[in-house]
Amino acid sequence: RPLNANVELWQGPDNTPQKMSVYLEDGDMRPFNAVIETPSDGSNTIAIRNTHSIEFPLHACVEADVDNDIANIMGRNSGESKLVQGGAIFTTPFAPSVGSVHVLLKTDGRPLN
Repeated sequence: RPLNANVELWQGPDNTPQKMSVYLEDGDMRPFNAVIETPSDGSNTIAIRNTHSIEFPLHACVEADVDNDIANIMGRNSGESKLVQGGAIFTTPFAPSVGSVHVLLKTDGRPLN
C-alpha cells in the first residue's frame, strides 16, 4: 500500500522552508533515512507531513546531531518514533547549535509515498 510524506526544514528568523517529497513502495523493508544539514543562524524546526489518507500511517523519528557524530546516531536509531496518521503533521524544534538531524520514516509494510 502506498504512503506519501513531505519533510520540511523551517529555518531561521523568517522561517523559509526547504521541502522534500518522499515516496516508497514498502516502508517496512526499505525505511527512509536522511541526514539534513541545518544552519546555525536561528531556530530550526523539522516538519513531517503524512500526505496520504488516514488508512496509511507512518512512524517518524528525528534525532539531533549535537556532537557531529551522525554515523553513530544512524547506527543506533535510539529515538522515540511518533505515529503520524494520514493527513497529520509532526513537528519538532531544535536549538541553533544543532548541525544536522537524522530523519527516519518507516511504515508497517505499506509503501511510503
